[in-house]
Amino acid sequence: MHIGDFHLSYCSNIHPGESWKETFENLKKYIPQVRQNLSWEGAFGIGLRLSHEASLELQNPENLKAFQQWLESANAYVFTLNCFPYGSFHYTRVKDQVHQPDWTTKERKEYTIRSFRLLAELLPSGQEGGISTSPVSYRYWFPNKKSTETALETAVQNFAEVVAELEKIERETGKYLHLDIEPEPDGILENSDEMIWFFQDWMLTKGADFLVYQYGFSLEKAKELIHRYIQVCYDVCHFAIVYEKPEVTFEKFAKAGIKVGKIQVSAALQVKLEQDRNAIRNQLEAFAESTYLHQVVGRKMDGDLVSYSDLPEALEQLDSAVENEWRIHFHVPLFVEKYGQFFSTHSQIVEVLEYLKQNPALCQHLEVETYTWEVLPADMQVRLDESISRELSWVLERLG
Repeated sequence: MHIGDFHLSYCSNIHPGESWKETFENLKKYIPQVRQNLSWEGAFGIGLRLSHEASLELQNPENLKAFQQWLESANAYVFTLNCFPYGSFHYTRVKDQVHQPDWTTKERKEYTIRSFRLLAELLPSGQEGGISTSPVSYRYWFPNKKSTETALETAVQNFAEVVAELEKIERETGKYLHLDIEPEPDGILENSDEMIWFFQDWMLTKGADFLVYQYGFSLEKAKELIHRYIQVCYDVCHFAIVYEKPEVTFEKFAKAGIKVGKIQVSAALQVKLEQDRNAIRNQLEAFAESTYLHQVVGRKMDGDLVSYSDLPEALEQLDSAVENEWRIHFHVPLFVEKYGQFFSTHSQIVEVLEYLKQNPALCQHLEVETYTWEVLPADMQVRLDESISRELSWVLERLG
C-alpha cells in the first residue's frame, strides 16, 4: 500500500507453506480478505516471503507469468522479499536453523541472487525493491574469534558477488534493488555497532578489494556500489530487545553512510522482574514453545545487558537473575501494549513511526512482521485475516 512516501505491507511469512503453489494460494486467499477488511481501494503492496523451494518453482515461466497476471488483476504489487528463512518456517523445529544455510555457503548466495532476478521481474517500474536477509550467521556456531573471522572472509565475498549482480541488474533493467541485512540477537550481527563494524571493517575493505580484483571496478567505484546495494533491515523488535533507541540508531547509521532499506514493524515481549517471579514463570511458560528461537536480553540497574540464547534457558535462571527487566524475541501483536502482567515494546514502534513522519527519506519500505500467530497463547489468537488487518490498520492510523 502506497502511503505518502512509504510502501506498507505485511510479510507473508505469517502463512505456512514452502512451495510456490502453497505461497500463491495463501496470497490469493488472504490479500483480497485483508483489502476488504481495510476498505483499501488502491494498489495493495505485498511483502513476499519466498523460500528456496518456492524461488526455484517461480522461475518457471508459466508460474511467473500466472503470478504477474494475478498481480495485475488483483491490483497488487511486490516491492520487498523476505529471504531470511531459506527453508521450512512453520510446523517444524526452526530455532537456530533459520540461519541455515548461512552466508558462508554458495546455497545462500545463489538463492539470494535468484530471488533478486525474480524481484526484478515483479517490481513495478519506477520503484525500488529490497530483500531482507540473515545477519551473516548464528554466532554460537563459531567457538572463537578465528572461526568467526574465517566465516566472515567467505561471507564478505558472497555479499560482494551479490553487489556485482545488483549493479548488473540495475544497468540492464533500470531496476534499483538492495540487500537489507537484518541484525538480530545472537546473529553474528546483532546491533547497530556490529552492523557498522561489519560495513566499515569488512565490506568496505575486503569486500571492496574483492570487487576490484574479481570484477575490475576501481576501488572508489567498489565502495560506492557497496554503499548503494548493501543496506540494513531495521526490525523494531530486534533493536528493542538490545535496548537501542530508534533515533540514536538511525543517526548512527546515517553517520556511517549505511542506508535503511526496510523497516520491519514488530514488537517484542517485555517483562519487569520486580514482580512475583513464580507468577512470571507461570505466565512465561506459555511462550516457551519449540518452533522458534526466543532469545532473551536482560538489563541490570547499571545498564549492563545479560543474554540468554532461548527462553527455556532464561526460565531456568529466573530465580537467580539479577536483571530488572527482560526483553524477549517473541513477536507479539502490534496493538497489544499489555498482556496480563507483561508488556510489549509497542512504544518503540510509535517512536519509529513518529521519526519516519519527520524524516520520510530514511526508508520507503515498511513491513509488518508478526509471524508467530500460530504459536501465541490461545487467548491472544484471532482469525488470521483479522489479525493482519488490525495490525495494518494500527500502523496506518499512526502514519496519519
